[in-house]
Amino acid sequence: MTRLQANLVLLLAAAIWGGGFVAQSTAMATIGPFWFVGLRFAIAALAVLPFAVLEARRIGSRPERRHMGGFLLVGLALFGGAITQQIGLQTTTVTNSSFLTGLYVVFVPVISIVIFQRFPHWIVWPVALLALIGIFLLSGGNIQAVSTGDLWSIACAVFWGLQIVLAGHFVSRSERPLALSATQFAVCAVVSLMIGIAVEPVSLDAVGGALAEILYVGLISSGLAFVLQVIGQRHTTAPQAAIFLSSEALFGAFFGALLLDETLPPLGYLGCGLIFAAMLIVELVPELLNRRRNARLQSTRS
Repeated sequence: MTRLQANLVLLLAAAIWGGGFVAQSTAMATIGPFWFVGLRFAIAALAVLPFAVLEARRIGSRPERRHMGGFLLVGLALFGGAITQQIGLQTTTVTNSSFLTGLYVVFVPVISIVIFQRFPHWIVWPVALLALIGIFLLSGGNIQAVSTGDLWSIACAVFWGLQIVLAGHFVSRSERPLALSATQFAVCAVVSLMIGIAVEPVSLDAVGGALAEILYVGLISSGLAFVLQVIGQRHTTAPQAAIFLSSEALFGAFFGALLLDETLPPLGYLGCGLIFAAMLIVELVPELLNRRRNARLQSTRS
């Protein structure tokens, strides 16, 4: 797979996630976030497991223990991102959640520093400030109007950034995208259901009322889209993956307006524009400067 093909695969995953925001939001009318996340990823794990088994047979061995440890870490990061996003959707809109979640594009380089000492381009820091201004405007220009759901969505972006960095790292070392996907889904499902049993009441009627949403996000948003993410990340860089995946913000806002009649004040649209500009700048500016630098070096040598 070429890098262009990989990035298009990631773009498809982002479009699927954008549509999933609507299903995640409407499901909260009948079922709690922990049960929803747990059932969602239990379905995803069961759907991907047969393909992970076939992958192991093709390779001729099971994943090594050190790789499984990495897969477990990815699963914990996935749980953090999924549950904070789901809790946030109880008190914020699909549009706000999708754009604030997209801030993981800014967090990915920072997390790479902390974990792997991979220092980002200097552009990350002014872009982070630009993103913060966008969040301020998304709240209508009033910091008191930032809802609890918005804060959960920002926390979600940190966990998604962690999941992207770890998934890219461990899939490149193991060459087992399906095993990684099945493991992270199973870890997320088990942790979420254990907490759900302890803190959330649930009934068959509640599950039945959200069954369509659970099946959509379980099979499509999770089982398909996350597998596409892991496969695509084998053939591109984590920052490039982040920028293509961040387009879920646009898809989420589009589906929120189309299906839920969500609207924003003028300042909110400006804030969305600044957040998306931050997502683009953090990837495009370093790439353009590197190309210009390489062109200068080639002209100097010639």
